[in-house]
Amino acid sequence: MSIMTIEGIVEEGQIRLKDNVSLPDKTKVYVVVPEFPIQQKPYFFSPRLAHPEQIHEIKMELVEEPQNAIL
Repeated sequence: MSIMTIEGIVEEGQIRLKDNVSLPDKTKVYVVVPEFPIQQKPYFFSPRLAHPEQIHEIKMELVEEPQNAIL
């Protein structure tokens, strides 16, 4: 596989190649975007037990709220 590097720019969602380069239809290309700012998504960790053997000490309690008579 031979590799050629061609500079281009995105305009209105389309990649326009510089230097009047013309590629045949269905040419396989790879796009590398230099210095693109990556926005990291926040990641929320799930709580973990420091001592998993204490799982039996955790109790779940279901509390029903009283129904409001006024609508």
